Amino acid sequence: MTELPPPTLRLHIDDAALASNWRALDTLSGKARAGAAVKADCYGLGVDRCVPVLRDAGCRDFFVAHWSEVPAILAHVPADRVAVLHGPSTSDDVEFARATGVRPVIDSLRQATLWTEGGGGPCHLMIDTGINRLGISPGEADAPAIQALNVEVVMSHLACADENSAMNARQLAAFRACLPQVSHKEASLANSAGIALGAEYGFDLTRPGLSLYGGVPRDELADDIRQVVSPQAALIQTREIDAGSTVGYNATFTARRRMKIGVVSLGYADGILRSWAGAYFTQGDRRLPVLGKVSMDMIVLDLSEASELAEGDWVELPYHLPDAARQTTLSQYELLTVLGNRFG
Repeated sequence: MTELPPPTLRLHIDDAALASNWRALDTLSGKARAGAAVKADCYGLGVDRCVPVLRDAGCRDFFVAHWSEVPAILAHVPADRVAVLHGPSTSDDVEFARATGVRPVIDSLRQATLWTEGGGGPCHLMIDTGINRLGISPGEADAPAIQALNVEVVMSHLACADENSAMNARQLAAFRACLPQVSHKEASLANSAGIALGAEYGFDLTRPGLSLYGGVPRDELADDIRQVVSPQAALIQTREIDAGSTVGYNATFTARRRMKIGVVSLGYADGILRSWAGAYFTQGDRRLPVLGKVSMDMIVLDLSEASELAEGDWVELPYHLPDAARQTTLSQYELLTVLGNRFG
């Protein structure tokens, strides 16, 4: 097959920043060790790129959501360090978990029974202390199906850790009350934002996700978390337009003077949604404003401050997640996971 030409898009991932973020979160976890949520292809940044970096930085606990995500993780870490948060819904899931050695997270009495009847073995247990998603209720902790489990890590998930909410303390108290009811080796409650709530939320194992990849869900983390990802694009065309000319769909931008513009092959199909209208790209220290609407795979830029730029030159979209969230009104999680698959 003929080799593809070089892409006009690339996603720069700062491995050093990723490793630094894990180490910072591990330190902030106090006596607990930090794991890593690597679900959704490491929040869109790529398992094959990110998991080895996290592993080499010292991480040894990895969490995914779907069973389909397991094989990619197992290419890099031992099976008994991988947990599937959604648990076993079918006997096929049980068979797969037992055959590979990955740890299912048991989320209901039905899953507990399914796991035990399928042969059982080491597992984790999720207790729902108020978010009302997956997990057994605290009142089910003493059920025979739960008591029969070989639980390595008992866990829960905070609903409002990114806010100064009274619910955080209520969930902490509820989780603590459940721990004596279930035989287990370790306990885990805090996500990225939960780590910033303090050592009492750390227990034995924390489960950061967003902040590994540059997200800052609480201000307390701002000085410790580094930006990891930067979308970059090459100009595929430059041109001069006259005063009065319009740009893009629905002619939402009209030039007030003759000006140079450039087009990058990037758009909402790549996760750069129309909410980026009014933002800017950069070339060095210079800002290149977005003109008009974002198209499916094209964005037009004002090159007035960088008139020497030509086709093939690269520009960058500032992607510091807290700032990008304010610009777009998207959550920091969405900004990561919507990034498309056309980046080189």
